[in-house]
Amino acid sequence: MKMRHAKVFVAIALSSSAFLVVLYSSLRSDVNLSRKLFMQEVNPAPALQEVIVSMTTPPVLQNTDLLPPLISGPPVEISDNYRKAIHQSTAFWNRKQHSLFRKLDSKDNVTEADTGDWSKCSAISLESLSTNIQDFKSYPQDYQDFLSGMECRDPPILIDQPHKCQSEEDDGEVYLLFAIKSVPGSFERRQAVRQTWGQEKVYEGGLRVRTVFLLGMWSVDDPNLRQLLSFEARHFGDLLQWDFKDTFYNLTLKENAFFRWSLTRCPRVTFVFKGDDDVFVNTQTMLDYLRTLDANKASTLYLGHIITNTDPVRDHYSKYYVPNTFYEGGYSPYAGGGGFLFSGNLLTALYRVSKYIPFFSIDDVYTGLCFQALGIKPEAHEGFKTFDIRQEDRENACVHKNLILVHRRSPQQTLRLWRYVHSPLLTC
Repeated sequence: MKMRHAKVFVAIALSSSAFLVVLYSSLRSDVNLSRKLFMQEVNPAPALQEVIVSMTTPPVLQNTDLLPPLISGPPVEISDNYRKAIHQSTAFWNRKQHSLFRKLDSKDNVTEADTGDWSKCSAISLESLSTNIQDFKSYPQDYQDFLSGMECRDPPILIDQPHKCQSEEDDGEVYLLFAIKSVPGSFERRQAVRQTWGQEKVYEGGLRVRTVFLLGMWSVDDPNLRQLLSFEARHFGDLLQWDFKDTFYNLTLKENAFFRWSLTRCPRVTFVFKGDDDVFVNTQTMLDYLRTLDANKASTLYLGHIITNTDPVRDHYSKYYVPNTFYEGGYSPYAGGGGFLFSGNLLTALYRVSKYIPFFSIDDVYTGLCFQALGIKPEAHEGFKTFDIRQEDRENACVHKNLILVHRRSPQQTLRLWRYVHSPLLTC
C-alpha cells in the first residue's frame, strides 16, 4: 500500500513539474513578445515612424501635432445672407455666433498665421455652461461633452500621411481626394472602399485620385486598437487619426481637423469628396461629371443631395437632437453628410471662416453654414442619393451604374455592386 501511494505521489509530482515548465515557458514567451512589441513601439522602423507621429495621450499633457502652421491671410469676410440668417436669440449657439460677428468686425479679426495649440486649449467649464444654459444638466452626456470642447479646434494628429499627395510626376497635384469618415473599428468598411470605388490610381486623362480615412480615438469602453491601426496605416498608407473621442457630435471637429490637414499636406487638390465609409460611389461617373464643369463652376462647387426647409429635431432620444436652449432657427440648405463634392481651392476659405462659426453638433449642417458664410450656394445633383433608393432597386446594378452615390451599403453589397456594375456581361 505504501509503495502504491509513493508511486502516485511521484506521478503527481512529475506531472506538476511538467505543467510548471510549460507554464514558465509560455509566460517567458509572452514576456519576450510583449518586450518585442514594446520596443517596436518605442523604436519603430523608419517606415512606421513616418506613419505614426505619436500615440501619446492625453493631448493636454503632450502636444503631438507636427503639422506646420498655416500662412496668414486677409481679413475674413462673412456674407450678409449668413448674418441675416442667424436669429438674435438667447440660445447658446446664437449668442456665440453674434459674439463672433462682433469680434470679426473689430480689430480682433485674425489675419496672422494660425497658431492653434491643443495643449493650451481650455475646455469650457461645467459651471460656465450651466450658467449660460439653464437646462444644461438635462442634455445627454455626449452633448455635454461636445459643448465642453467647442473651443478646442486643432487636435494633435496621431497618425499622419505627410506624403499622401506628393508625386514627382505631377508636382503633387491631385484631381480628386476622397476624404472618408470612419471609426477605428470599421476596418471591413474601409477595406471594401479600398477594393472598389476608393482605389488610388490615375484615371483616363491623367486624373489622379487619392484616398484618406478620417479617424478619432476609441472610447474607454472599446478595445484598444492601437496595434491594428498602426499596422493598417503602415500597410495601406491611407489612415489619418487625431487624438479626440470619435463620437457623432465630434464629427464637426473631425471636419475642421481635415481642413487643416489638407491645407498642409494636400494643398494642390482640385476637388474633394467628403463622405461616409458605408456609401457606394460610382467613381468614373463622378469624374466624368467633374470634367464637364467650366472654370467658374469648378472653382465654387458645393454639390450633393441638398436638404432644404428643415428645422432642428427636438426629440431628446433622436441622434439628431438639438436642444432649444442650444440653437434657435431653421437650417439653411446643406448637402447631406453621406457624401458631397466641393472645390479644393475653397479649403483655405472654409478653414479660415470656420474660426468665426461656432461648432455645431451636426457636421453636415455646420459645413452648410460655412459655405453659406462664404456666399456659396449648394447645388443639387440627382445622382446623389443619401437617403437611398427604392427597396426593389437596391440590388439593381443598372440603377447604380447611372448614379454617383448611394447611401447606405454594407461592405458585402458594395463589393457585389461594384463587381456587377463593371462586369462586361452587364446589359442595361
